[in-house]
Amino acid sequence: MKFLKIALVAAAASVAMSGAAMAEELKLSANVGVASDYIFRGISNTNNKGQVFGGVDATYGIGYAGVWASNVDFGTPNPDAEIDVYAGVKPVVGPVSLDLGVIYYGYSKDKNGIPGSYSYIETKAAASIAAGPATLGAAFYYSPEFPSKGGESYYVEANGSAPIGEKLTLSGALGYQTVDAKGYFSGVDNNYVTWNLGVSAAITDHLTADIRYSDTDSHDFGKSLYGSALTVALKAAF
Repeated sequence: MKFLKIALVAAAASVAMSGAAMAEELKLSANVGVASDYIFRGISNTNNKGQVFGGVDATYGIGYAGVWASNVDFGTPNPDAEIDVYAGVKPVVGPVSLDLGVIYYGYSKDKNGIPGSYSYIETKAAASIAAGPATLGAAFYYSPEFPSKGGESYYVEANGSAPIGEKLTLSGALGYQTVDAKGYFSGVDNNYVTWNLGVSAAITDHLTADIRYSDTDSHDFGKSLYGSALTVALKAAF
């Protein structure tokens, strides 16, 4: 945690010192899409059903902020929607591109009679570097309180992507999620490995299709939610 705090302080300092060098232009972008399932870190967040999502992002120099929303289904009446708000900075140090930020995962009507709520906050520290035409990266996420008073949680990931010709991109990730598993999730093994591998196709300048295989080594809450899945998605960005 000391490293993460130092990284965030350094990022904030870099923003303060680079005001004159930042492009004086606010850029806005939006995205909307559909998918056959909402897979988050190897777990279905729509109970193996379809997903509709969309978001808006703003960038100014190395700073960014945005909001993203999707339907969810955890097998309970509520919540039925997720609305995330995030912000951070993306400084570049030599050949390394950094992403230091904070994410708030918000859920509608999220009490649902269980201790605590689904909504929670994570901090993020990620880095990537070019390796020829490919990109290699790593990320670390930390939350002081996992949903439903689950205690501290960590997620670490190694990822990479590489172009295949002009229109296709191969990408994948290997991650590990660990949760203290207190409160509602006490006695549940929330420590698991997840991985995914897929191909994205640029259909047009604004439309991208993605087909992806994902899986975990966890069996809690039923293998149908934590198990292997082949997901197809279509996303438009403007």
